Amino acid sequence: MAERGLEPSPAAVAALPPEVRAQLAELELELSEGDITQKGYEKKRSKLLSPYSPQTQETDSTGQKERNQTPAPTAAQTSAPSKYHRSRSGGARDERYRSDIHTEAVQAALAKHKEQKMALPMPTKRRSTFVQSPADACTPPENVSAPPDVTATTSSSSSLLRPANIDLPPSGIVKGMHKGSNRSSLMDTADGVPVNSRVSTKIQQLLNTLKRPKRPPLKEFFVDDSEEIVEVPQPDPNQPKPEGRQMTPVKGEPLGVICNWPPALESALQRWGTTQAKCPCLTGLDVTGKPVYTLTYGKLWSRSLKLAYTLLNKLGTKNEPVLKPGDRVALVYPNNDPVMFMVAFYGCLLAEVIPVPIEVPLTRKDAGGQQIGFLLGSCGIALALTSEICLKGLPKTQNGEIVQFKGWPRLKWVVTDSKYLSKPPKDWQPHISPAGTEPAYIEYKTSKEGSVMGVTVSRLAMLSHCQALSQACSYSEGETVVNVLDFKKDAGLWHGMFANVMNKMHTISVPYSVMKTCPLSWVQRVHAHKAKVALVKCRDLHWAMMAHRDQRDVSLSSLRMLIVTDGANPWSVSSCDAFLSLFQSHGLKPEAICPCATSAEAMTIAIRRPGVPGAPLPGRAILSMNGLSYGVIRVNTEDKNSALTVQDVGHVMPGGMMCIVKPDGLPQLCKTDEIGEICVSSRTGGMMYFGLAGVTKNTFEVIPVTSSGSPVGDVPFIRSGLLGFVGPGSLVFVVGKMDGLLMVSGRRHNADDIVATGLAVESIKTVYRGR
Repeated sequence: MAERGLEPSPAAVAALPPEVRAQLAELELELSEGDITQKGYEKKRSKLLSPYSPQTQETDSTGQKERNQTPAPTAAQTSAPSKYHRSRSGGARDERYRSDIHTEAVQAALAKHKEQKMALPMPTKRRSTFVQSPADACTPPENVSAPPDVTATTSSSSSLLRPANIDLPPSGIVKGMHKGSNRSSLMDTADGVPVNSRVSTKIQQLLNTLKRPKRPPLKEFFVDDSEEIVEVPQPDPNQPKPEGRQMTPVKGEPLGVICNWPPALESALQRWGTTQAKCPCLTGLDVTGKPVYTLTYGKLWSRSLKLAYTLLNKLGTKNEPVLKPGDRVALVYPNNDPVMFMVAFYGCLLAEVIPVPIEVPLTRKDAGGQQIGFLLGSCGIALALTSEICLKGLPKTQNGEIVQFKGWPRLKWVVTDSKYLSKPPKDWQPHISPAGTEPAYIEYKTSKEGSVMGVTVSRLAMLSHCQALSQACSYSEGETVVNVLDFKKDAGLWHGMFANVMNKMHTISVPYSVMKTCPLSWVQRVHAHKAKVALVKCRDLHWAMMAHRDQRDVSLSSLRMLIVTDGANPWSVSSCDAFLSLFQSHGLKPEAICPCATSAEAMTIAIRRPGVPGAPLPGRAILSMNGLSYGVIRVNTEDKNSALTVQDVGHVMPGGMMCIVKPDGLPQLCKTDEIGEICVSSRTGGMMYFGLAGVTKNTFEVIPVTSSGSPVGDVPFIRSGLLGFVGPGSLVFVVGKMDGLLMVSGRRHNADDIVATGLAVESIKTVYRGR
């Protein structure tokens, strides 16, 4: 076996079999390419030569003696290519593979041909190379337009020149090969491209691997067991299509002008607070459902006046006040404290400060609270009004300070209890002007994505809405209203905090916490106070039915309006029917049930007026679920499981105008037998999303168009977010919400439809308890 470090003579190498010589050449190439270490090279080479050690040892020793007797070559001799270098095919690594010489050669070639780089980009796929000496890599004549092939070589090469970023074109024969070269010295790569045997097989395999895609094509992700690509279902050619004429906007009754209506809601408070000071305005209940405190109109006026004076004059200095008219403040009050909330709200109105009612934050990292914090930040709110009891319940730090809620701006907390307020001087009076387009308050709304937006309501819209509600509901002075809703927003705020002050009514607020412990408490309050109006939701009707067996001596004969504020939900009809069936024997009149439809943007859209005793009730709409899925109104002709029964929500509000537009694309008017989004034009709607001009234009400034594309008029409409249609007699029907709309295979489905279908199929007890 050849000893380590000895070089076999050319005669010894020539005596080896051809396959061994080829393996030695490949091994030397791997060493020159860096694919194998020097130690591994010597080990594999010794293993290849071990079977032929008797032949190579003798020749190696002779060759070693000859090399020892040969004088060292001069510099001129080393620079010129020698016959020995051209003929040797094996042996130890020589000067051709020194890294410094290799680097210098590469840099010299790149420097000489720098100009040609920009003229024609080099190929990027690395193939195989024969090395070329720096002498051969000269600048080509000017008449040659192609750049020089720096990877080509001749048989007289004595140094390696193959930079890593310059490759050969994918040709079968490498440029620079001898014409007499044997094609057997070429080998095929994995993709069938013949390359020179000097290219490392490992490198070529690596290149082929990198050329493969990292992930399968997109269509392979949608291959089922039959290896067929899933196709999108095509619309059913037999689907029902609207056949009616194009609808025209429906107008509500004129908004009457009553001589004693005040010019602003604050003026109504001032009037009743100074002339009817002892009349009850608002009553709060304790956790047991018993009245705990009654706020009179005189107390509401005086305490609101003190708060307005404190906000404008006592929070800062005279030259640098903390608040000024037009600023926004947050109202943070729990749902069981309507009295403190009402004082704070009207105090802000008198100070011309814009209140933003929000929910009480419970934890530092509450997810919903983070969205509320975004609203507070966009409104530029730096001050929060709250009660002393609520302030004590907020989470604190170890130092006793209120924690910084995630996503919230830094707030200064102001307690609005009467003992912390300053009494205004006798000559100080708030500035109360006729209602205009300036903002009155901001009501938050949560979209289906979870984002919170603030709907800005002007003072004129607030006053006009109170007038429309008073006319539609026939409110009169001294009536008692039982409110089971959230008094900080929507119908609970409009009826229980605004319309009652407009008409000097008495509101009894039933908190949600009381409803959980005593579901029949609101029925008891109606019975005890002989209430004329009750504001409820379908859930309150159901809970009262479930708890009715606990107390039977109640009477609802005093009710002239049972306003179901979520009467737009398709399942509300079953709750109303069941409640009427149970409590009709307790004096409840069928014509007293008045469903309505509301939204944060358009406020009250429609409400059923109090019926005349003995008059026939409005008809029900029994619709085909299949037709509704295509946005078409069809009377159901199949079994009840495929039918949806909906009740009307009355007529358009006084002074308003309604139209139905297509839910997608341009706001084009629907046909009379087509489902679309309800849009309303009136003075009683919101004016904008605060700080969101783009979204505002798409919601509050809609101009409906006809089928030909011409606008209906120049009066803007407000999108309500409700889906429905206008039926016979101009009655409004609502079948779902835009937020709950689902599109499956070109058909519309609604989250409300799923609930309504479940109620139609299953037992009412099972469904309600399962929810």
